[in-house]
Amino acid sequence: MNSGAIRRRLALGVAVLAASGALALVAPAEAQAVTAGNCAGRQVRTLPFATGTVHVYRQGGYVCAVTLPRNPGGKRMMSVSVQARGNRPVVDKGKYQYHAGPVTVHAGHRCVWVKGAVGRSSVSSGWILC
Repeated sequence: MNSGAIRRRLALGVAVLAASGALALVAPAEAQAVTAGNCAGRQVRTLPFATGTVHVYRQGGYVCAVTLPRNPGGKRMMSVSVQARGNRPVVDKGKYQYHAGPVTVHAGHRCVWVKGAVGRSSVSSGWILC
C-alpha cells in the first residue's frame, strides 16, 4: 500500500471518530432539552395528569413551566400557562410533538397558577409557591 492510500484511510478514520464524538456530545443535550424544556433553575413541582406532565421550575424570582406528553409522537394540541398573582397568564398553546413551552414569568414572592394540557386531558395547580 502506498503512502497516499494510508493517508486517505487515516483521514477517513479520523473523520469517523470526530463525527461519532460530536454525536455523543449532542445527543444527551437534545434529550435533556426535551426533558427540561430549557427551563432554568431547580424543579419545584411536577403536576401529572392522564396524558402528560407539567414540570415547574424556579430560579430567583422567576417561575418556568413546560408540558410534556406521556407518549411523545405525532403532533397534537398541547398547552402550558403560568400566571403570577395579579398578572395575566403567559400561555404557549399549539400543535406540538414533544413539548409545549417553556413559559417563564417573573413572580417575585407572589403565588403562581400553572396549567397544562395534552389533547383533552389537563391539570390546574391552583395557587402554589406562595
